[in-house]
Amino acid sequence: MKISTKGRYALRMLYDLALHQEEGYVSLKDIAERQSISKKYLEQIVPLLNKTGLLRTNRGNKGGYMLAGKADEISVADVLMATEGSLAPVSCLEYEPNECPRAGECSTLYIWEGLYDVIKEYLGGVTIQDIIDRNVGNGGDYCI
Repeated sequence: MKISTKGRYALRMLYDLALHQEEGYVSLKDIAERQSISKKYLEQIVPLLNKTGLLRTNRGNKGGYMLAGKADEISVADVLMATEGSLAPVSCLEYEPNECPRAGECSTLYIWEGLYDVIKEYLGGVTIQDIIDRNVGNGGDYCI
């Protein structure tokens, strides 16, 4: 499994919004500048985060973006599932129930199910607030 740039940048975007939440709505231009990410690329990520309810948007003069929830309620798994579509390490685990015709006789399925459980548990247990807390202790520098 490889996390795309879209997933990594979405995480950085939400991290940035959480850091600046006291400012209210934050412009995409400001996020792009602080994170050294193309504004056009962020514009492609916004609909994915909006559709899954992770972002709140406001148009107009005081427009911009803010987290739709609290930073301690948004997990890394939430962000990556919004941008990557699935965290499943193999395609047969992307849907419940597993409809693979070989699922009943697959000798390696338990490996992929175990890996998937570990991925979901770990990424589901790390929140945007956890990233903030860890980086505040490290002088504020971060790399996602």
